[in-house]
Amino acid sequence: MRDLIKSMRKIKGATILAALFVILQNIVEILIPSQMSNLIDNGINKSDLTYIVKLGGILLLLAILALVMGIISGTLAARASTGFAADLRNRVFEKVQSFSFGNIDKFSTSSLITRLTTDINRMQFTFQIGIRILVKSPFLFIFAMIFAYRANPTIAVRIFWVIPIMLVITIIIVKLAFPWVEKTLKGFDEINSIVQENITGMEVVKTFNKEDDEKEKFKSINEAFRDAYIKLEKLNALVMPGVRLAISAAIIITIWMGVQAILLGNMTTGKLMSLMIYIFQIMMSITMLLMVFVMVIMTRVSALRVIEVLKEKPTIVSKANGVTQVSDGTIEFVNVSFSYGDENNNLTLTNINLKIPSGKTVGIIGGTGSGKTSLVQLIPRLYDVCKGTVTVGGVDVRDYDINSLRDAVSMVLQNNQLFKGTIASNLRWGNPNATYDQMQQVAIWAQADDFIKEMPNGYDSIIEQGGSNLSGGQRQRMTIARALMKNPKILILDDSTSAVDMETDRNIQDTFYQVLPNVTKLIITQRISSIINADMIVVMDGGVVNAVGTHYELLSSCSIYREINESQRGLVE
Repeated sequence: MRDLIKSMRKIKGATILAALFVILQNIVEILIPSQMSNLIDNGINKSDLTYIVKLGGILLLLAILALVMGIISGTLAARASTGFAADLRNRVFEKVQSFSFGNIDKFSTSSLITRLTTDINRMQFTFQIGIRILVKSPFLFIFAMIFAYRANPTIAVRIFWVIPIMLVITIIIVKLAFPWVEKTLKGFDEINSIVQENITGMEVVKTFNKEDDEKEKFKSINEAFRDAYIKLEKLNALVMPGVRLAISAAIIITIWMGVQAILLGNMTTGKLMSLMIYIFQIMMSITMLLMVFVMVIMTRVSALRVIEVLKEKPTIVSKANGVTQVSDGTIEFVNVSFSYGDENNNLTLTNINLKIPSGKTVGIIGGTGSGKTSLVQLIPRLYDVCKGTVTVGGVDVRDYDINSLRDAVSMVLQNNQLFKGTIASNLRWGNPNATYDQMQQVAIWAQADDFIKEMPNGYDSIIEQGGSNLSGGQRQRMTIARALMKNPKILILDDSTSAVDMETDRNIQDTFYQVLPNVTKLIITQRISSIINADMIVVMDGGVVNAVGTHYELLSSCSIYREINESQRGLVE
């Protein structure tokens, strides 16, 4: 609860005012039945028109006051609940931004999306309803009890046996429904996952003509979710009929006992009318309280899922008073081992020892799954080593302020992710204050300026989400330009020119040598032509460094490199 209360601090004023107006509304609503009793006994039964008009005016005024206070309390509750949800959503999103790749892998992207949307929306709705009902129900119950007892103590006391029955019915149903709440939320996760996967991989789905298979897969998951939700709603649907049955029984008993009291002269018609309303208010206050109880229990699953994210500790954090200056681009791996899971089993990298002087161009090549990407992801601390150390500029990367380290390392990942906006706004990810001349310069270096100029609005042209209106090669050149905009000490290109032609690739590599002489350049590639002139080439195999050398040194000393070269003989001589 402490984690959730933090999101209520900014809206405590609206919450308190909403509760206050609910109390005032309750007081007014409690006064109405007693005035109706007086209207019947002293006005209608005595045919006193003046009294009837007077009491009628008072009742109308009370009804209007109750309506106005209800509107005000509802508006304040809506403002408070939306403020609570907005703050909570911001906190969860900020927390996710602090996560390492390892944290993201633990939850999965689709699950985090569900927690930020469906779970928080459910909490918002419960909070909005709960503000009013949790205040209204107890006050209404207490006041209605007092006035019902004043109207006829005997009948009021005998009617209270209905309350435990209502509680038992609700508790049983909630207990049965709780497991199905968890299943429906997991169903949301699965639906989000498959939708995200299919939209992202739409080209692959269409290329392999798998639309029907994917439809069947989605249909199966969607129907499983539907079945779980139907079972949940069936159980929820049992609550209200059971409660209404109890309320009807209470009202019938009140009428039966009240009529007997009237015939015996122990009660007036007006008193019976007010008693019936008070009994109804008592039953309704309990019903509302049970409804909120059910909602809270159902929402508890969502709240726990959100709190789980808030309590998650990022596996990678900045060291207190960490180093804020990266002296140069020297990189060294000392006895480095790494695993995405268990530290002692299924190692992705094993005992890596490698030193890269500042300003050098280093090619990294090897088969799929050899550990190339895993190796370079340790440099900006996207992941941390299990054993050994990685140093940049002679300092262990774990001793740096993480923002300072990542500002010095520019990385173009395999996934050429662009964001909805303009070309300029995407390039300014590398430098928020970049001028158009600076953007054009890095675009020229990345061989992107020509196609940007051909777009309708040049550097102000719109890029759709994910860069869907650009080709694969254009996206790659844009991400390279964005990385260069950071003016880094270390530049990492992870297979980032695979979608461009050989000539463009060669021009990009030549530019690196000319304009980035002091930047350490790590180039992961499958093309030997991209790294043939590199100062050193690292050959990876099975998570270990198989060989290190220049192109010609490796041709004579490394069989793996020779095989790769021979397979590309038509491209590299």
